[in-house]
Amino acid sequence: MSVRVGTRASRLALTQTQQTADQLTAVGGFPIELIHIRTDGDVLTGSLSQMGGTGVFVAALRDALLQDKCDVAVHSLKDLPTGAALGLTLAATPKRADVRDVLCSRDGLKLADLPAGATVGTGSPRRAAQLRAARPDLDIRDIRGNVDTRLGRVPGLPGNSTDAVVEGKSCDLDAVVLAAAGLQRLGRLAAVSEYLESAVMLPAAGQGSLAIECRSADAPRKAGSTEGSQGVLAQALAALDDPDTRLAVTAERALLARLEAGCAAPVGAYAVRKGSRLHLEAVVCAVDGTASVRDSKATDGLTEVGATLLGIELAEVLLARGAAEIADLAAS
Repeated sequence: MSVRVGTRASRLALTQTQQTADQLTAVGGFPIELIHIRTDGDVLTGSLSQMGGTGVFVAALRDALLQDKCDVAVHSLKDLPTGAALGLTLAATPKRADVRDVLCSRDGLKLADLPAGATVGTGSPRRAAQLRAARPDLDIRDIRGNVDTRLGRVPGLPGNSTDAVVEGKSCDLDAVVLAAAGLQRLGRLAAVSEYLESAVMLPAAGQGSLAIECRSADAPRKAGSTEGSQGVLAQALAALDDPDTRLAVTAERALLARLEAGCAAPVGAYAVRKGSRLHLEAVVCAVDGTASVRDSKATDGLTEVGATLLGIELAEVLLARGAAEIADLAAS
């Protein structure tokens, strides 16, 4: 059998999909065919929130699965809407990469060392809000583009293709903030000036994680269930699933779902298992960085149900502390 793996055509998407395909082949012993799917997020311009949210990167891939144009699809988990997709299953969450955000700046400057008024680019309201909270004197700019395009906005970074200053295109910013995981997968960690710890920049729910989605009939069958499959593909998908990563992202996504938070809502969430307990920390920020609510909870319920309840409970705490008044949680 040959397994068709659907992917976006960006360099990062192709890289992480090929890595996933190689793992599936190694475990299942079957050949892989990459199927390039063009999404609205790859075509439309403007800010992510104006395009309709994170779903613009996954809707076309999900349609391809349902129309039997591919057998599995690989997403960045933080791009996956929290609502269930009828007929599809999140079949595997491989071991998570570095969850942190990073600062890539001219002259290797750290966040604390950037001069007042320095221009910092990001397409994420979550990052923008936390940057403004940490450094209200910075000039935060909304930017779009793939990883290499964004890094190209900062002069002098290793791997940049040009040193020409072109406003809005190249070498016109003092710094950008990106996800460490994406830079790691693309081999561009040399551009990092500083890894931003969670006290300054709490990551997005699911950041650093991949999501492998398939039709529900092809998903690994759970113990005691008659749904799903016990075929070669299902067994390979089950082998790629990392239980601790699944617990963590389940808690983070349950928090987002309870907050009814869209992609433009400045919400950070990070869960991690420590021994016999799962810990979850989350923050909701005002877009201008002037206010925030932040809290954490833990559970010894190391099941998907326990992780889901943890996310819901922490969301309730944040809502009780005024999260909905601080930020427009419904922002799409």
